[in-house]
Amino acid sequence: MTQALTGGDPHRLGAFELLGRLGEGGQGVVYLGRGPSGEPVAVKLLHARLSDDGDARARFLREVEVARRVARFCTAPVLHADVEGDRPYIVSEYVPGPSLRLLVDREGPRRGAALDRVAVSTATALAAIHSAGVLHRDFKPANVLMGPEGPVVIDFGVARALDTPGATLTADTIGTPSYLAPEQLGGGPLTSAVDVFAWGVTMVYAAGGRPAFGNDSIPAVINRILHEPPDLGPLDGPLRDLVAACLAKDPARRPTAEQVLSHLMGRPFVPPPPPRAPRRLRPVLVPVAAGLVAAVLAAGATLALRAGADPPQAQPPVVAGVEGSEEPTAEPAGSPTATPTRRTRTPSPRPSRPAAARTSRTPSPSPSRTRTPTPAPSPTPSATPSATPTPKPTPTPKPSPSPKPNPYTAAQVCGSGYKRIDAHALGANATVVLMYNATAGKNCVVTMAKYVAPQKVRMSAVLKVQGGASQSDGGMFTAYAGPVRLTAGKACVIWGGSHAGTSWQSGWSHCG
Repeated sequence: MTQALTGGDPHRLGAFELLGRLGEGGQGVVYLGRGPSGEPVAVKLLHARLSDDGDARARFLREVEVARRVARFCTAPVLHADVEGDRPYIVSEYVPGPSLRLLVDREGPRRGAALDRVAVSTATALAAIHSAGVLHRDFKPANVLMGPEGPVVIDFGVARALDTPGATLTADTIGTPSYLAPEQLGGGPLTSAVDVFAWGVTMVYAAGGRPAFGNDSIPAVINRILHEPPDLGPLDGPLRDLVAACLAKDPARRPTAEQVLSHLMGRPFVPPPPPRAPRRLRPVLVPVAAGLVAAVLAAGATLALRAGADPPQAQPPVVAGVEGSEEPTAEPAGSPTATPTRRTRTPSPRPSRPAAARTSRTPSPSPSRTRTPTPAPSPTPSATPSATPTPKPTPTPKPSPSPKPNPYTAAQVCGSGYKRIDAHALGANATVVLMYNATAGKNCVVTMAKYVAPQKVRMSAVLKVQGGASQSDGGMFTAYAGPVRLTAGKACVIWGGSHAGTSWQSGWSHCG
């Protein structure tokens, strides 16, 4: 659904005329454009606030390079790119048609042959992407366009080529939590198995209108992905079994995209042999996973999830073995037996002595046995106390600089004509604000930090119109997230956002 250009939108980029807005995300805005020959194109323009961000420009350039490696039949080919100018942009072939997410929202879940066609076409595209040596890392219904010639996969903004330097990838990815694999949440090395996992969740959504691990609160979704079996909804038959295999917690147990496609064509899928049973270890929460749950609270519907430094080798995402916590056996082999200082009498009766002798006040002495006195224990030498080192004086910490107030306002970020109609505090350091432009009939949501962060903070802003579109802007920012603008008219909206470890989202409200 194309929206009109706003006051801050350009009308031309190079040789391409911009006609309207197709969508907006954390990296930039996507426009419907017209090429020199009159052909429709899609133009992705990097956000102005990211133009001076070297990392953002590098991601933009990588998106171009990676997308050009992928076979043209399964994606929207890149036609032109300018990544060196003041406002980098990418021009791609325009695919008329809604995303799979929007199609399911409008027309309901796919059934029967329609679902099979979606499964086969998306698995074909994923196999082609992997054959090109590319990881998509953000495969989801919103990134599958239902074009007139079949579904195509778009948005390679966080994709990576596996043959580039540093190709051992870890979970420094942007993505929607409901579609992230356990290893993406646990900080382990990433392989093409993460895309297969996301494909499985996408098929559950296509069949039932709901992701396999839910789409409610972010911590609840993450917990289900890491610990609980998926809800496969109405899926049945061979497709249900295949999707269940794709959603295995262990990436080694998932089929490849080529195996998925082969199975959909009628060939049986033989899962790999189960791994050897590990030693019995008590589960201990991995610190990086614990920190990740706190960090991911700062995400919106589309957000960045960062783990810590790359581990030296693959680790289970939630539990780790601790050497001292193994369950002990009854009698460990080779263990020394302690000698008691007093002899313990055996309670069993002695056959050579009559029972009456036990009750006699003065038992008869046993001449054949001599009581051996217990030897006195040797004294234990006391340890010589070590000299106490002289404590070094603690340096006086330098006072922290005073925080810089945020120079921006919600009205400046949303643009002229927008008035504040509601707001919600995100702790003491940020506020998510809902604005409305009566002339345009549009709502705008922006999350405003109270102070400018010396280092980027994870923030997001979310807006959804009842019976209409939904958008979000999430990432690492210093002052604000957003703006997210949508035409609402008299429809109800859900709005919200997040800042650092605090997130909030309204119910349906502000109806008309």
